[in-house]
Amino acid sequence: MTAHAYKRVLLKISGEALMGKAAYGIHPEMLAYVADEIKDLLSLGVQIGLVIGAGNIFRGVAGASAGMNRAAADNMGMLATVINCLAMKDALEKIDISCRVLSAIPMLTVCEPYAQLTAVSHLEKGRAVIFAAGTGNPYFTTDTAAVLRGLEIEADVICKATRVDGVYDKDPLVHKDAVKFDELTYTEVLKRRLRVMDSAAISLARDNNKTILVFDMNKPGNISKAICGENNGTIIRGEENE
Repeated sequence: MTAHAYKRVLLKISGEALMGKAAYGIHPEMLAYVADEIKDLLSLGVQIGLVIGAGNIFRGVAGASAGMNRAAADNMGMLATVINCLAMKDALEKIDISCRVLSAIPMLTVCEPYAQLTAVSHLEKGRAVIFAAGTGNPYFTTDTAAVLRGLEIEADVICKATRVDGVYDKDPLVHKDAVKFDELTYTEVLKRRLRVMDSAAISLARDNNKTILVFDMNKPGNISKAICGENNGTIIRGEENE
């Protein structure tokens, strides 16, 4: 077994990541790819919680900008995350990974209601735990939900899987002169308004001194490398005087 730097991790994946090269929805091959990456992580003896966004189906803030009531739009977005979580659960179970979906919005016929002690119990039994429906409250993103759940399960680190190999000063997919950061503090992220996570998520991580790793999820093995201490992306953490 390869030594790993972290025993328990919270992995955040965007809903858009599940689209693969499609323009909308869930791509089965991408689901299978992520499931295989999670399986490799579990094989190292790492306990893993997972939060998935819903941008591939419905984004609450986009609905609000189109004239919908923000709370109603966010509720729709939270329900959309449940669809992604159930799809991921199915992909994991197809490769014999024991998995549970815990939803912040109770829906007993399709998944378990979220409870902190229940989540920890599943993790300690070696199951992958997928946290659905965000925080269960409107006006909070799945980034904030990821940090919140990471704190509640006492994860050693928050892992943010993206389409690029870390945090840049501007979008590297648009700007060829974008500069990558190997390390950042929470304060630098907030001051520079870097769009790695929303300000509420970064502030919550800062206030609780929770390290965030940002890396490219499209490179096979990157998640496991990050968990084993190889800095293949950007690490966000505090300074002693923060």
